[in-house]
Amino acid sequence: MFSIDDVNAILDEIAEGLPVEVFKGLNGGVSLLPDIKRSSECTDGALYTLGEYRHDQMGRYINLYYGSIRAVHGHDTRDELRENLKKLLIHELTHHIESLAGERELEIEDKRKLEEFLG
Repeated sequence: MFSIDDVNAILDEIAEGLPVEVFKGLNGGVSLLPDIKRSSECTDGALYTLGEYRHDQMGRYINLYYGSIRAVHGHDTRDELRENLKKLLIHELTHHIESLAGERELEIEDKRKLEEFLG
């Protein structure tokens, strides 16, 4: 089991390895919050929200949810966790880049996958 500090350190390593351009315009940065967040669309609480890209009156930012990450990936090896965190961060950064470009492809794909999951 990894602590919030462990996850934060891994995320920092991943972010340092990405091109700085992908963070352009992300004025609120990336935050790792201690919360567990469950999807509001899934009434039985079985679906966790690991992260989300936000663009609102506070600006553009990414929230990642340690409690949700721990619930889903708490038994990963360090390498597995790093790979899953990298996928998560890149996914949320893709939302950011698409938002800057006025695109919504990933948002539409996420919605389709959610509808498929919910049946």
